Amino acid sequence: MKILVINCGSSSLKYQLIDSDSEAVLAKGLAERIGIDGSSLTHQVPGRDKVEKKESMPDHNVAVRLVIEALTDHEHGVIDSLSEIGAVGHRVVHGGEKFTSAVLIDDKVIEDIDALSALAPLHNPANLIGIDACRKNMPGTPMVAVFDTAFHQSMPKKAYLYGLPYEYYEKHKVRRYGFHGTSHDFVSRHAAEMMGKDRKDLKIIVCHLGNGASVSAVKYGKCVDTSMGLTPLEGLLMGTRSGDIDPAIISYISEKEGLSLQEIEAVLNKKSGVFGLSGYLSSDFRDLDQAAQAGNELAKNALETYCYRVAKYIGSYVVAMQGIDIIAFTAGCGENNYSVRKGICDYLDCLGVTVDDEKLKIRGEDLIVSNPDSKVTVMIVPTNEELAIARQIMELI
Repeated sequence: MKILVINCGSSSLKYQLIDSDSEAVLAKGLAERIGIDGSSLTHQVPGRDKVEKKESMPDHNVAVRLVIEALTDHEHGVIDSLSEIGAVGHRVVHGGEKFTSAVLIDDKVIEDIDALSALAPLHNPANLIGIDACRKNMPGTPMVAVFDTAFHQSMPKKAYLYGLPYEYYEKHKVRRYGFHGTSHDFVSRHAAEMMGKDRKDLKIIVCHLGNGASVSAVKYGKCVDTSMGLTPLEGLLMGTRSGDIDPAIISYISEKEGLSLQEIEAVLNKKSGVFGLSGYLSSDFRDLDQAAQAGNELAKNALETYCYRVAKYIGSYVVAMQGIDIIAFTAGCGENNYSVRKGICDYLDCLGVTVDDEKLKIRGEDLIVSNPDSKVTVMIVPTNEELAIARQIMELI
């Protein structure tokens, strides 16, 4: 079966067409600047040159139509007709407590996803736009929603409750949900496969380190804790997000800087993290590496703070799981940035971790980087959220 995986943002649409039998990517692409001047579609078939098409995309319906045209194009496409697509999988960011696994999309599911938009106002509405566009352009094709929060729904109450009045949880579902769940699920499963073992027999910490970053504790195949919370703002220091802070800072900065709650939230989401710590130098770790090596103290401090925070979460999750077998680095920074991986691993001597420095420098490959005598296996595991979504669809239908 051929499965089309859609990851829809407010002004973008990423896609992959995957053969579920071979798990090969048949085509992939990105529609950018939807609803904005200068929109374009980049389409690529493995082994061929990229094709870029600049065309007005006033809305996601047009973007989906252009994706379909690219996939079925006589010269650049990979299918003859839409009838070859057996299902469409949609990444949905927030499933709340309602969704603990992938589901076939119907009107009730759409209603429930919309009701959860209050918990993810920047993401769920955009995801729904993509779902609606695909339903209009591909009537009759099964649509499946796969949720970022689903994998973390196995967390116990002691891990997901906040120290707030319990009535806030009962009335408003204020609790920790976690995100990047599709990635954490895929990476922890693949890490166990790399060891030739069953995930149900292992204690695994997954470090998903990208511009958005999170750590999860996966004990015997189930997530028991993760660093993001009610929203993706909690947890690690990130590219532009603050991560954990003293909540009293909000009222303090509001008074000192004369900022509204909405303005402070924007600062915490878009002007903080390593971007803010570096003096607004960059949120790209490659830029920070280069600046730190050139003697920029703010860049150096930002990187050191980032590595320290990740290492602290790793340590806390070792305690939470009462042991550790595998630490897996994934996502853009985790897969490719030597200095970040090195900076984190330098804190892990107390766990009996030893790593091969030359292997640690290798980028973007499935690779065990710890030494044979290391008490914990450390590895790089490139994530593949699109393939994970396709697998969940196959399990469902």
